[in-house]
Amino acid sequence: MTTKKIAIYPGTFDPITLGHVNIVKKAAQMFDEVVMAIAKDNYKDSFFTLEERATLCKEALADIPNARAEVFEGLVVNFAKKLGTNIMIRGLRAVSDFEYELQLALMNKKLNQDIETIFLVPRFEFLYLSSSMVRNIAAVNGDVTTLVPACVVEALQRKNNERGADESNN
Repeated sequence: MTTKKIAIYPGTFDPITLGHVNIVKKAAQMFDEVVMAIAKDNYKDSFFTLEERATLCKEALADIPNARAEVFEGLVVNFAKKLGTNIMIRGLRAVSDFEYELQLALMNKKLNQDIETIFLVPRFEFLYLSSSMVRNIAAVNGDVTTLVPACVVEALQRKNNERGADESNN
């Protein structure tokens, strides 16, 4: 009997970008199942609610048969244990990401010595891409269609329209 190899890819995904999707696709070729773990406790002001982020991630991953999105609360190492995995995926865009990502990997290892972190690099065209960059571009009505899944483009437009309406009513 073989055991399923599951990997988790944790983050806030506020919003999910095509870089995130690319990392999931790469991981899905390496593992039986990839769980995009959406952090409830992200300690920052989120643009999208937890429910919105979960819905967008699920929709963006719909065409990857062995990938799914799931919300977690608390420590990611505890969530990994609950799923029966010790494999964590992290994306690296630039050298500047490495120090932070290494600190996270080492802390996760300290919290659970069985955790192994695998760093994946997205395709070249997504190396510069971040969720905050996407939010900033969308806020000034910039074109983000080549940066995020279609469901996110629509959600960003809707959210920015709502904020614009709120501001004009004040």
